[in-house]
Amino acid sequence: MAPLVAGIIPFGLVAGAAAVDAGLGVEGAVALSTVLFAGASQLATIDLLARDAPMLVILATVVIINLRMAMYSAALSPVLAYAPTRQRLGAAYLLVDQAFALTVGRDAVRPGAPHAIAYYFGTGTLLWVNWQAMTVIGALLGSSIPDWLPLSATIPLVFLALLVPAMSDRPTVVAGAVSGVVATLGAGLPANAGLLVGAFSGIAAGTVVALRVGAHRPPVGARHDDGDEERR
Repeated sequence: MAPLVAGIIPFGLVAGAAAVDAGLGVEGAVALSTVLFAGASQLATIDLLARDAPMLVILATVVIINLRMAMYSAALSPVLAYAPTRQRLGAAYLLVDQAFALTVGRDAVRPGAPHAIAYYFGTGTLLWVNWQAMTVIGALLGSSIPDWLPLSATIPLVFLALLVPAMSDRPTVVAGAVSGVVATLGAGLPANAGLLVGAFSGIAAGTVVALRVGAHRPPVGARHDDGDEERR
């Protein structure tokens, strides 16, 4: 957890400082960070509030940005399927990019693992506490953070640190590359729709490559059978 916790420190500072700059005050920054525990949509909400955007526009923007959480939750559903409703609701609240990336590929969070729920909640809780603390600090410091300190530049680095280790084969490399290119090209789309379009494009491209790789892969046991035939 240490690299991820350290990586989101500047992200939280930016969110807290931006909320104060938008006129929400320290109390508003803390309340927003608690209710809307999602960095990207939180920053988008702050920006829209500063522009006096209608509440329906703000809610629609948050929903669109956070639609990727539906994909995350679908991947985690086999692990959480047998958990009580109360635990699943808590898991939904703590679901963020870093928690998903850290837990989805671990043996401890596979279906049937005895400590899967505890592992997930431990990850999510540490991220939540760190995020709230950094938001408060950022809100209190506010404009005292020097302009030359590139806090916002660290935000994409956090996601790159999550992405690169996951790109371990051809389908994941293609999915990451396609989603990055499409999201960049669609950066100007309204309501941050480029993020969603990029995500689905990457999933589609990675799925196609995975199917092609599987189609060209020899059946399990084929070489073993051939060797047996030669020996016979």
